[in-house]
Amino acid sequence: MYDELYQAWKHEVTDSTLGTLPRDFYERIIQYLRKINEENSLTDNKALKTALLEREFVNVNRMLGELLRLRYKKIVKSTTQTQKLSTDLLALEEIQLFESFVPFTEAYQKFTKSLLQGYISKSNQEPRKRITLRFSKDIPQIIGVDMKPYGPFIVEDLASLPAQNAKILVKQGLSVIVDVT
Repeated sequence: MYDELYQAWKHEVTDSTLGTLPRDFYERIIQYLRKINEENSLTDNKALKTALLEREFVNVNRMLGELLRLRYKKIVKSTTQTQKLSTDLLALEEIQLFESFVPFTEAYQKFTKSLLQGYISKSNQEPRKRITLRFSKDIPQIIGVDMKPYGPFIVEDLASLPAQNAKILVKQGLSVIVDVT
């Protein structure tokens, strides 16, 4: 895992394009960090092994932190410059964050364009349509297109969310639309 992290980090540092991460990349990194901690706790204070494990833990955290910062900057830059970003490049957690950020970016760009043309778009003033969902998988808290937090949700929870967010969650197979009529 260390080599995989190193290669991903190296790409983000040396290349201006966003590198591809496996969907389960962050989950495996967490497991790797836990393994290092477990090994370190099991060593009988063997000075050399303890020092090496602690150093490895520090290096992994440092690379991971920089990798996250670089990927965040590249994702935001790509999204705000109206470039299309393939979700094939993103880990699962990044996809969920990205898909809640894109509608906000698009709405803000539309708002900016209309304001610079001397008017405020009516769609920026109207209340957003909401859709009721039943969750089929647990998901962490998300930020809606209205910039309000929603969740976290567990299986079988019901919630009313902005339509744009609801459609994304349904498309990802995380929820189903509930007909409340």
